[in-house]
Amino acid sequence: MNAPAVIIELGTPPQPAPEAGLAPSLERRRLRIYLFQMLADVALLFGACALAGYLYFGSAEKLAPFIVAQLLMPVFVTIALYNGTYSLSALTDWRASSLRAISALLISGALLNFLLFFVKLNANLSRAIFAAGLILAAFGMVAARVAVTRWIARQWGPTPLNRLLIDAGGPPVAVPHAYRIDALELGLTPALDDPHALDRLARYLRNMDEVIVNCPDRDRGAWVQVLKGSGVHGEVTSELVRDIGVLGVIHRQDADVSSLLVSTGPLGIRARAAKRIFDLAVSGLGLIVLSPVLLLAMAAIKLEDGGPILFKQRRLGRHNRFFSIYKLRTMRCDRSDAEGLRSVGRGDDRVTRIGRFLRGTSLDELPQLINVLRGDMSIVGPRPHALGSQAGDKLFWQVDNRYWQRHSLRPGLTGLAQIRGFRGATDCESDLAARLQADLEYLAGWTLWRDIAIVLRTFGVLVHERAY
Repeated sequence: MNAPAVIIELGTPPQPAPEAGLAPSLERRRLRIYLFQMLADVALLFGACALAGYLYFGSAEKLAPFIVAQLLMPVFVTIALYNGTYSLSALTDWRASSLRAISALLISGALLNFLLFFVKLNANLSRAIFAAGLILAAFGMVAARVAVTRWIARQWGPTPLNRLLIDAGGPPVAVPHAYRIDALELGLTPALDDPHALDRLARYLRNMDEVIVNCPDRDRGAWVQVLKGSGVHGEVTSELVRDIGVLGVIHRQDADVSSLLVSTGPLGIRARAAKRIFDLAVSGLGLIVLSPVLLLAMAAIKLEDGGPILFKQRRLGRHNRFFSIYKLRTMRCDRSDAEGLRSVGRGDDRVTRIGRFLRGTSLDELPQLINVLRGDMSIVGPRPHALGSQAGDKLFWQVDNRYWQRHSLRPGLTGLAQIRGFRGATDCESDLAARLQADLEYLAGWTLWRDIAIVLRTFGVLVHERAY
């Protein structure tokens, strides 16, 4: 008989556990909740239609509401099972679960109407009861999901999964909301030639939904073989994978080789198309509306010193390709900094009088609307930096090697960093770090609505204390 083990849940004091660290099974509980949610949705559907019939007829004796519910029910349940209404995320995220349930409800209603139209029966059903029943059912399903997710959070904690971290000699890691055992302390090894050792290890994996093994590189192969035979979601930690940021693993049948997926475009084809249409619409309209302002600024630059109106500078854009960015010239002709080796500071004597006004109001950026139309830039995205830009005494890419990730999208006329006030000179490395973090956050969470919100918020920071 093995000695009782101790399972430690992160964030709590050590808790004694039964022999071999048995944890209660959550899988059966999850299945029961899925079934409960399905039955509750069916009951809500019938109840909503009955209530709609009562409000419409003034009596609950009419059969029409129940006919509507009986026709809707099988179609709704089929679609709900297909679109993931009853899935793991439904136990913790009531918004996602509600959205799926409502979409299943709307699709089932549309399909039912479509079918009844062809068999010429939809005229026999009350449209008022049908619509009111769907609306009432939708409200009831949302309320039920809010209640269920809150109950689960109180009863089970922040996750509906049993997650186990096996520390087997790897570097220190912390997995939130997980049980933890020390394999070295308990004498657990992935001994593939010892069935007794494997059986003892298997006792700790019982009822676990996810198992993460934290081990050194030399033991990874053995642990992988054990996890493959465990029948659970198994993971092994890897410093290499963490360091290079692996996204997935691909096995190429034609070459009989496996490769690590380390990069992918941040936007799919539909998202890129939507973003490009938005860019063309905004930049085209902007050039038309702002053309009087642009012409006046150009005339003022020419009248001040007779030099060139536009300033062109080579910068890195999407896919780390060079492009020429256009700006209204704000510096003296003989002191322009083509490589951007020195950031413009407050009271910089290189800036002309009209240039100081243009920079302070961000009007010097207007010609970049042409860059957007050409496809070099986007309305919203990470700002393109001059090649010689420095944070402190280091070039930007020397400060943080994640800097290059910001070039996976077209650079922007404005961006998340700009509306947060991260602009102007980069006197120290932290100035760049704040901008880089905002850029990476934008790449990870792009939506068209976010682009629209950033554009609207940009009007509030056109005049900025660091715009000089």
